[in-house]
Amino acid sequence: MAGHKSLLLVSILVCICLCGSTVVAARELGDAAAMAERHERWMAQHGRVYKDSAEKAYRLEVFRANVAFIESFNAGDHTFWLGVNQFTDLTNDEFRAMKTNKGIVKQDGVVRVPTGFKYSNVSADALPASVDWRTKGAVTPIKNQGQCGSCWAFSAVAATEGIVKLSTGKLVSLSEQELVDCDVHGVDQGCMGGWMDDAFKFIIKNGGLTTEANYPYTGQDGQCKSSKAANVAATIKGYEDVPANDESALMKAVAHQPVSVVVDGGDIIFQSYAGGVMTGACGTEMDHGITAIGYGETSNGTKYWLLKNSWGTTWGEKGFLRMEKDISDKRGMCGLAMIPSYPTE
Repeated sequence: MAGHKSLLLVSILVCICLCGSTVVAARELGDAAAMAERHERWMAQHGRVYKDSAEKAYRLEVFRANVAFIESFNAGDHTFWLGVNQFTDLTNDEFRAMKTNKGIVKQDGVVRVPTGFKYSNVSADALPASVDWRTKGAVTPIKNQGQCGSCWAFSAVAATEGIVKLSTGKLVSLSEQELVDCDVHGVDQGCMGGWMDDAFKFIIKNGGLTTEANYPYTGQDGQCKSSKAANVAATIKGYEDVPANDESALMKAVAHQPVSVVVDGGDIIFQSYAGGVMTGACGTEMDHGITAIGYGETSNGTKYWLLKNSWGTTWGEKGFLRMEKDISDKRGMCGLAMIPSYPTE
């Protein structure tokens, strides 16, 4: 009898082990199938097509790893959160290498010639507690630079659109493609990168910029079809650089108009940013041009910069970004206070 009981116990244990393994395996298969389905939906949403099944399988694994990182991060205690976007099937090394956030031409050893700073005598105490140039109608809808390293053009154009609105009362969407195709002086190299100050110089020399409708964006280098004077939609008279590494000076400028800034946009946090005020460690390798369009403070007292990006509306807060303001590092979050500049009327 004892032998029968022992045999029965062994059988039960074997069944439990086998059944448990079966449940775990089924769950893993279900999770894998759910992730594959999620990846399929993501591909359809972003129009992603892979060259063969091997590449698709690899991208699925990268997608799975990024989703796991995003979910793990969001489970922590942060002032911001991450999300799935158009970059989720890329490793961070691949993202860093993309033209999308490699649009600033490095100028190692180049010293900027002082331009003056017309807001230097503005009292910081006289500045508004918060600014959002979107509410003043000085910011055009979010645009998308695609795979072209033209962030410098989008940043310069956004700043120009802002000052033109404030000067004339008219918000006009201007042409980034005209800069990409026609601005070949200085360091500007179309989809290979450029510099906002040089973009401002081109706009001045060119007598202005035409509209986006007149010279639409293609996302690639093209032959210059620079508009004649009759088609110029907006002009600027000059540009100025904000004193470097000075968030107080940057605040003075942003309180009066949108300002071009450069940030380190290459890490995985920036890659997957979805909302909230970005805080914490960040690099200062200048590789991505964006536009500061305001600042403010959250209900819990976190001060932030409000920025317009050029990666479409599926990234960030429908294309916008908030980054912590007045941090201990004088260079600002991700280096945004290192080399800001703006056009003048």
